[in-house]
Amino acid sequence: MNDTPGWASPGSAPSDGPDGTNRQDGPDGESQGAGPKDARPQDTPGPQWSKEQPPPAQWSAPSGPPASGAGQAPPPPPPAPGQGQGQGWGGQGWGSQPPGGPGGYGSGGWGYGGGAPTAAKPGVIPLRPLGVGEILDGAVSTMRTYWRTVLGISLAVAVLTEVLVVLLQGFVLNDSATTDVLDDPNAGAGEVTRAMGGILAGSGVVQVVTLLGTIVATALLTTVTSRAVLGTSVTTKEAWRDARPQVLRLLGLTLLLPLIAVVVVFAGTVPGLLVALFGSSDGGLALAVVGGLAGFVVAIWLVIRFSLASPALMLEKQTVRKAMSRSTKLVRGSWWRVFGIQILASIIAGVVASIILVPFSLIAGAVSGDGLSGFLDTGGDVGWAFLIVSGIGAVVGSTITFPITAGVTVLLYIDQRIRREALDLELARAAGLHGYGQTPGATPGS
Repeated sequence: MNDTPGWASPGSAPSDGPDGTNRQDGPDGESQGAGPKDARPQDTPGPQWSKEQPPPAQWSAPSGPPASGAGQAPPPPPPAPGQGQGQGWGGQGWGSQPPGGPGGYGSGGWGYGGGAPTAAKPGVIPLRPLGVGEILDGAVSTMRTYWRTVLGISLAVAVLTEVLVVLLQGFVLNDSATTDVLDDPNAGAGEVTRAMGGILAGSGVVQVVTLLGTIVATALLTTVTSRAVLGTSVTTKEAWRDARPQVLRLLGLTLLLPLIAVVVVFAGTVPGLLVALFGSSDGGLALAVVGGLAGFVVAIWLVIRFSLASPALMLEKQTVRKAMSRSTKLVRGSWWRVFGIQILASIIAGVVASIILVPFSLIAGAVSGDGLSGFLDTGGDVGWAFLIVSGIGAVVGSTITFPITAGVTVLLYIDQRIRREALDLELARAAGLHGYGQTPGATPGS
């Protein structure tokens, strides 16, 4: 039984009167209680159901002596609104429709005829705890329904990001001398170190540019998704105006989380490194590997624990520290569920991006004349044709995957707040559904 507030357990028999007596148990048709009590046959056990039940919606009196002076009992009045047509709990089984309309017994109760009540759905998701498929569908529905804003934001951010990346790769990182040094078996340690440092620095710059684009896209798409839940659209200008005060904090949060993960993994390897320096190198190496794996596990645990900090920071206008605290509270007790949904969304986004990027990379290799070597090359002298065509593929992939990853995170945050804080009531009021949670069919909270 779901213990969601407003999802009550079934009550008493649907035709019980206010005093607890059955209003239609007399064989003489006096369903209003107008006749004398001794008019009941002796085998009727007081205010209970008759032993002989007519078919549903046919409450004619069973055969027997009529009441004094009565030829035949008049038919009973029609059932009250919401009482359905079938009244029989015994004898003939369930009625065709329980009180409260289809799908619910009473006000907000579990339905005997139609299952759980249907929640309101003003936007892309129903206002109740969500399943995994509903979260994924909500992210895709947001992109499909508000495609002009969503794809416009994603496309603009992806184009700016990839232009900077291609320029960096073409003018700064496309150094054939670095590749020659790495391929030279006679190169000295200093040369190899400088070459590796240059590659790492260039890759770091590319990652920072990509990260900045992801932050801006996430900030804007968080606002769009939160409005889509209410069924309202938002322009790119409105999304930026709403997100702009929190962008710097989001940048700090986005840089802080991977830094925490790196520090935890490094801390796990430190004991092994110390043992390797001052004792047995083999034992120290083994200890460093074990410590690194343990630190990696802890880092993953922390990353998932803080994974809802970004929407909390953007939608609640929190500081970085309070946003991380809010994420910890929302994820507590649901770590595996949040982990599974995030991993699933990442896999879907990765598969979509690969499906788009691989053909573009093959085309880029064919256009540039490098063939598969250009596709497999991770550095060195790459032609502009290859960089431009593969950059176009990256733009298309990012345009589609940005809304999926951002939307899933925002909807997962909203789902956790619905489960823990009955956020659906606030969302219903914001959507203009007055009285939500007090009428049949509403399913507030968790």
